[in-house]
Amino acid sequence: MHQLRLFFIALQFFTRIPIPRWVGFDASWLHHASRYFPAVGWVVAVCTALVYAIASMLWAQPVAVVLSTASGIWLTGAFHEDGFADVCDGFGGGSTPERVLEIMKDSRVGAYGAIGVTLMLLLKCAALASLPSGWVVPALLIAHPLSRLMAVSLIWRLEYARQEGKAKPLAQHMSDTEFAIACISVLLPIGILLYCKAFLLMNFMAGLVLLVLAGCWLARLFVLRIAGYTGDCLGAVQQLSELAFYLGFAAALSRFI
Repeated sequence: MHQLRLFFIALQFFTRIPIPRWVGFDASWLHHASRYFPAVGWVVAVCTALVYAIASMLWAQPVAVVLSTASGIWLTGAFHEDGFADVCDGFGGGSTPERVLEIMKDSRVGAYGAIGVTLMLLLKCAALASLPSGWVVPALLIAHPLSRLMAVSLIWRLEYARQEGKAKPLAQHMSDTEFAIACISVLLPIGILLYCKAFLLMNFMAGLVLLVLAGCWLARLFVLRIAGYTGDCLGAVQQLSELAFYLGFAAALSRFI
């Protein structure tokens, strides 16, 4: 029951979805709820996939993809997109660690952030729209939880770069056991999906390679520039990793199919 409570706490923190009253709240639970951050990705993935499936019956695929992407943004309150924009602003305009952190803390979106998040969303939609219609739902179901697992790996391996911040309650050290729970919540369902849809394996592997490269590149950049990560960094890793997966998934399809 406590594990279910932690899942609902993570769901409440990262989405607009209301949770049952019996769950309650304790600030100390947020630290342990991070293990279910990737599992929240399954909820977002299912919702965006349903929107795509319904919209694709009424409109052309590009329209369905945009509506699906918009539904994910609404469901999460643009939480991760805002982090990506802040990272673009901070790392694009800051020359010292202190200045980078100061810019990222500013609620205003600058030129780097606006351009970065616009290009990122355009690339997401273009990559998904380039897939055959029947391949979009599997791509969404895999990319959302997997990209969140990549973000959680920063909590597991890196230090939090601020004394305080919106992600500070989640940013305490994550144990190996907690990270293993996060991995199981993502990799086991993906394994079942790939077993049922073996033809997706080549595309999955290509997407996974780009996803890991993108996440590791950002993690290294964060360590070099600010000696750790912030909540905005988690959002940036999730967004760039998700995009990288779609690009790899689509590239393998065009190359081998």
